[in-house]
Amino acid sequence: MQLGINLGYWGAGMDADNLAVAKEADKLGYAVCWAAEAYGSDAATVLSWVAAQTERIDIGSAIFQIPARQPAMTAMTAATLDSLSGGRFRLGLGVSGPQVSEGWYGVKFDKPLARTREYVEIVRKAMTRERLSYEGEHWTLPLPGGPGKPIKLTVHPQREHIPLYVAAIGPKNLVQTGEIADGALLIFPSAEHLEDTAIRHLRAGREKAGKTMEGFDVVPTVPLAVGDDVSALADMFRPYTALYVGGMGSRKQNFYNQLAQRMGYEKEAAEIQDKYLSGDKEGAAAAVPRELIDSTTLLGSVDRIAERMQAYAAAGVTTLTLAPAGFTLEERITALRAGTQALERAGLA
Repeated sequence: MQLGINLGYWGAGMDADNLAVAKEADKLGYAVCWAAEAYGSDAATVLSWVAAQTERIDIGSAIFQIPARQPAMTAMTAATLDSLSGGRFRLGLGVSGPQVSEGWYGVKFDKPLARTREYVEIVRKAMTRERLSYEGEHWTLPLPGGPGKPIKLTVHPQREHIPLYVAAIGPKNLVQTGEIADGALLIFPSAEHLEDTAIRHLRAGREKAGKTMEGFDVVPTVPLAVGDDVSALADMFRPYTALYVGGMGSRKQNFYNQLAQRMGYEKEAAEIQDKYLSGDKEGAAAAVPRELIDSTTLLGSVDRIAERMQAYAAAGVTTLTLAPAGFTLEERITALRAGTQALERAGLA
């Protein structure tokens, strides 16, 4: 099992620290550094900045939002980043959510599975550098009856095949991701529930495509905090968990809330959402069960973290992406180093 890091969103006042974390991860031998985007910093710019100041670590978009870019633009960006980084780019895609898609980008959040499938097909076709033409429900290239003509990408990616990942949570999306992608980006992963909530659906998609899980990259993001007081460490992530389970999306369309329910927290997920949407964010955070936090994070001593890493590896994780927590850069670097120590103690390095 490999390790990655997720820098999250840029522009939150820790930009210099984030770059230092990425450079330290590069020195420690982490496999990949992911960057996110929502409605603030864009991931492509951040990744180019990180790539320019690192040497070995891969850079990955987790995610490029599908409603934010036309697929041909994403192919251009992927090819450019792969070329500039010397073949270190991994392309992660996702549909985002209805609030961001419709409120920020003005793109209707409908038929996300079909839209994702077409998007992936166009991106991959464009990156082969053949002349681009496509007829689908959501995109037709070139537009009929106009002056457009099939054009081919002029930039040469460093590699023939850039790894493509899809962020997936729901069962149908997971099945499709197994079918069309090279890897899956997961969030709030519990090792104990991973087979039921994700792996079996990914496996079904692979089988649908006539493939096995061999070579398919299962990549959950897991917050990491090192210390002796596990309860206190868990409390650090109460607002984070409450935000996603309670407030990330509408009452009817919150994929993270639905995931918590599938892990057996139906009553608790409903309470968290009720409190969060009513404006009681502190109450929502207090309602998050410690067991939910503990099972979806890496908390405690290096030995305890190593045990949890073994559980993730046994569940089918191939790249464990860490989000090292801390109030200072020193604390985040310490957590980052603890990650590599734990991986070695777990016998997974």
